[in-house]
Amino acid sequence: MAKTILLHSTVTCPACRFQSDEEMPVDSCQYFYECKNCAVILKPLKGDCCVFCSYGTVKCPPIQQGESCCG
Repeated sequence: MAKTILLHSTVTCPACRFQSDEEMPVDSCQYFYECKNCAVILKPLKGDCCVFCSYGTVKCPPIQQGESCCG
């Protein structure tokens, strides 16, 4: 049975704690993300492939599928 892939994640800015619901791209990684509240530019934490894996409530689609991301 195929695993259901979630395409929405809530990103939390570590600088101001603002949360924003975002749709994740399925065909690319999102390495940069600008907070809609304080305009800080987020980048993935060491060991993570994208901002969703670092700051989101849901990991990016390739990681959800058990694949390497941006490979």
